Amino acid sequence: MSDHRLDTSGLSCPLPVLKTKKLAASLSPGDKLTVIATDPASSIDFDHYCHVAGHKLLSSSEKDGTFTYIIEIGG
Repeated sequence: MSDHRLDTSGLSCPLPVLKTKKLAASLSPGDKLTVIATDPASSIDFDHYCHVAGHKLLSSSEKDGTFTYIIEIGG
């Protein structure tokens, strides 16, 4: 298992999820991916994306307009 990080700050929907999807495709099941986003709609987008793609959204948080998502890549 590896930890990865993706910063999508400044990007608007749907780019944060699209960049996450592209990176996630190259990762192994069980890897953890931390995504940083500033798009307020990203919380809905990432929850839906993880559900549809079979990944687990381990945590999501927001501080000062910056959203942090920790995703465990599914198999």
